[in-house]
Amino acid sequence: MKDYYNILNLDRNCSIEDIKKSYKKLAIKWHPDKNPNDKETATQKFQEISEAYAVLSNSSKRQEYDLTGKCNQGS
Repeated sequence: MKDYYNILNLDRNCSIEDIKKSYKKLAIKWHPDKNPNDKETATQKFQEISEAYAVLSNSSKRQEYDLTGKCNQGS
């Protein structure tokens, strides 16, 4: 199971603004275009960061994740 808070370097009680700031910082750092020498690792990290942001920035998905430890990405 992925720990989305850990991926974004956040505490569970963080605000939506904290989530946005952390996502932006990490997305820039790990964007594959910024890491031409290790695109494979950068792509993997960027996808994890994007997935974590998609869940934590959506209040209903975040609530589901906090309660169950997982989230149905399709909802």
